[in-house]
Parts: sequence; structure tokens; C-alpha cells
Amino acid sequence: MTGTLYVIGVGPGDPDLLTLKAVRILGNVPCLCVPKGREEGSSVALSIVKGVINLDNKEIIEAHFPMRKTKDSGHGSELDTKWNETAETVLRRLKRGIDVAFITLGDPTVYSTFFYLYDKLFYLDPVLSIEIIPGVSSINASASRAGISLGLADEKIAIIPMTYVKELKKVLEDFDTLVLMKVHTVFHEIMRTLEETGLVEKATYIVRAGMKGEKVFRNLREVREEDLDYFSMVIVRKAVIAPVRDRVRTQLI
Repeated sequence: MTGTLYVIGVGPGDPDLLTLKAVRILGNVPCLCVPKGREEGSSVALSIVKGVINLDNKEIIEAHFPMRKTKDSGHGSELDTKWNETAETVLRRLKRGIDVAFITLGDPTVYSTFFYLYDKLFYLDPVLSIEIIPGVSSINASASRAGISLGLADEKIAIIPMTYVKELKKVLEDFDTLVLMKVHTVFHEIMRTLEETGLVEKATYIVRAGMKGEKVFRNLREVREEDLDYFSMVIVRKAVIAPVRDRVRTQLI
């Protein structure tokens, strides 16, 4: 009997946001596959799991994926090789009847590393048993921490990564709410566009939602260089003007 691969969203950072199902499965599986961006780095996803699960008797497979855009990950590339290695490593456990949990930040279906491996796993074993366990995404966590409704009635919502920032004006015209993800490298360009379109007062900047050091900025003009972080998001809500605050709300977990 082959094992089951569980793909588990562990949420944005706060261990309390892990679902009951995620906690139950993580407690039962003997092996965890942990994606990492750098070989010498630590896994944020694993640190979340450690907050609720004793990992002493579990095998931990560290899957190092170099930071590359998907267009650079064709056949024979470094990233393609890493995905193949991870797929084969996981599959060897499954064929021995060992259940494996692949953990990922947020929700597995939203910009998740796992789906880069999905086709490779099924190519190696077409009858593979995979169960996806949803998690709280950084999008939902950020909107919740900021107290923002992302959409009501027939309003249109757009979720775009920072790579589409050059098309921002067009998207602002077409949608009622914009969620701009991982904005730290293009924050100043976003600010210029929001100033030009008169929407800067309707934008909120959220950094490290659900993590230690979380901040919510109602006034984007107060954001400093040291506030720009990989785990960052700007939400533009055209229908509601976000109040300008004289302070930044900070919550430490």
C-alpha cells in the first residue's frame, strides 16, 4: 500500500491560524517535506508547525528551491532539477507506505511552490494519492488585520503579484479592489501610480501579517525603507476611503 501525500497550508505565520485538520494530520504523519528558498536559510512554514507540533520523531525533508521566476525553470534548469529531486525523494517514501506532508505558507492553491511539483509527481506515478488541505492565505490575513472587506455584492477583485506593477493603472481602472502582493521592491513605483490616480488615500500597507513585527499602515506616506519587507501587501479599496491615522498599529505575537 502506498502512502498519501498531504499538501498542507500552514497559514501566514500565526500558529493559531492552523486549521484543526492541518494540526491533526501534521501530528500523525511521520515525514514532513519543507520547501526553502536558500540552502542555509530557515523555513518559515516549519517554524509555524513547530509552534503546535512536536517534531522530535519526524523525518524532515528539506527541499531547497532557488529563487527563480517560472519562465527560468524549463527542462534541464537548476530549478527543474531541484523539483525532480524533491519529487523522487517524496515518491520513495510514499512507495514504502509512508505518509508525507508537504507544508507551504498560506494556502496551497495561491502562488504555492507545491504546484510546480504537481505534474512531476503525477508523471512519476499517475495513481498517486494527494490530498490538499487549505490554509488561511496572507491575503485573507492581511485584510482581516486591516479590517478591510475585499469585496461586496458585484464588486470585482484583482490579486496581482509585483511583476505586473507596470500595468497597475489599467488594473486600477477595471477593478474595485486590488491586492498587490510582495510589493517591497516596487513600493515607490506603486506609490507614484497611486498618487497619479488619486487613490493613495484608499490604500493600506500591511507587512508581516500574522507574524512577529506585523504592522498596518493606513497612510502609505508614513512607510519607511525599513518597513519594506518580503512579506508585504498593499490593498487598494476604491469604494471606501481608509482613514488616515497619526500612528501605525503594531502587534507582536
